[in-house]
Amino acid sequence: MSLAMDRALMALSLDEEDTPFEMPDLPGFSSAEENKLSLMGRLLNPDRQKMSTLIIQLPRKWQKEGRVRGIVLSRERFQFIFNSEHDLQDVLDKGVQTHNEWAIVLERWTENPPEDFLQYIPLWVRISNIPVNYYTVEALTTLGDFVGKVDLVAYDPTKPITQEYVRVHVKFNVAHPLRMSKVLTFKGKSATIHFNYENIQKRCFTCHRLNHEKDLCPLEIRKRQEAAELRRSKVVSNPTVRKPVLADDDPLKGVLSEYQVGINPANGRPRIAKEVLEEMRRYLIADTGEDRVIKEYKVKKSVSVAESDPIAQKLVLQLEAPPLVTKELNKGKGLVFDYSKKDAYRSEPEKISSEGKLMAGAITAYHHSARSEPEAPRGLIQDESDGSFSSFCPNYPTGFSSGFCESGSAGIVGKKQYQRKRPPRARRAQRKLSEEERNLLLSENKREGKQEVGSKKRKCLREEEECSTTNKAPCLKAIPSEGLPNAQ
Repeated sequence: MSLAMDRALMALSLDEEDTPFEMPDLPGFSSAEENKLSLMGRLLNPDRQKMSTLIIQLPRKWQKEGRVRGIVLSRERFQFIFNSEHDLQDVLDKGVQTHNEWAIVLERWTENPPEDFLQYIPLWVRISNIPVNYYTVEALTTLGDFVGKVDLVAYDPTKPITQEYVRVHVKFNVAHPLRMSKVLTFKGKSATIHFNYENIQKRCFTCHRLNHEKDLCPLEIRKRQEAAELRRSKVVSNPTVRKPVLADDDPLKGVLSEYQVGINPANGRPRIAKEVLEEMRRYLIADTGEDRVIKEYKVKKSVSVAESDPIAQKLVLQLEAPPLVTKELNKGKGLVFDYSKKDAYRSEPEKISSEGKLMAGAITAYHHSARSEPEAPRGLIQDESDGSFSSFCPNYPTGFSSGFCESGSAGIVGKKQYQRKRPPRARRAQRKLSEEERNLLLSENKREGKQEVGSKKRKCLREEEECSTTNKAPCLKAIPSEGLPNAQ
């Protein structure tokens, strides 16, 4: 089987042309009848105009949704088929059409299109700064011909002109640039007329064409290429020559090479400091009784030995101080939090509470922890009611801990605990009544008919008056109603 396939492939010729297929000229194969109510179009800047978006948006823009159907023919060309002649003609009467602010070409379909098909767009041109002696139809037609073929002039010599321009309708070739001005000469004088175009939004501002932007303009590209070529030619013709460190009359010339005394590309610093080079020059010039050859040999030898050791090269040749060494590994890091001592702080309150519940024990434990860890904040607060510790704040944490610490203007500070406002013990002792006074008051209350309820004693009036802190207003006695006052 494979042998037969190989023979068949060898019998084929690569130069053999395929016979073209002739499309049948039958009614079912041709859509010419349907295309009679259609418009053909072309995108002028397909890089900035998306074809799929155009097929959807143009019927909405024309207000013909449901009455026109778009077809994509290629990357640049498209077709719109209308349901009625009126809608088709209404779109043509709108003039130049744009999509994504770039112009498009629209022409009615023809079965045999000419060579310049989809090459012209209708434009309204405003001609301004016209000389006063040339407001005629013939002169305006001649001026409009500089832009395109004029087919309509909007001018009435019998009516006043309220604008500073005259409008002409032209058939513009999209392969040509938009002319912005034209210089005229008449009777030894000159004038510059200006052209403005209606409904033209975007164009190249260098060559004024409608098919590309300024960055992609061939003139701009050629200008950039010429500028780059000029820069390259300058670099080649005038190469940058570095000034040598060792001059011709330098004593070190021939002793050390330019590479040894030049700039080190790794760090951008000289390989040999200027001070060291000056000392070498003085040594070679000085009259020490040694031969010149011996001096040069010593200089070369010392430099080669220093270059072999990076540390010696920095110290001897570059005169750079060696770095300092510290055993403090966290030097310059700021506040370092040690979480390994977290369990020790947690076990401290249990130890204090087991020893005793006195204030002295708490203070002793606090001083002990403060001496062992100077960074620990004041967190031991004791309540006098039961003698137990109400809260304990460990070393300042890096995270948030509710109820212990809070932020302040000077950093993290201990949160103030609420303390009950209570008179001192000495003042409260003075307010207590003696046993005899209490019995006397009780006996008086019994004579007045008052008695004790259960085993609880009523508070004495004196203690109630002195120790009461209520802010309520005293109860006023009600005055009985005695009727209306006597009439005077």
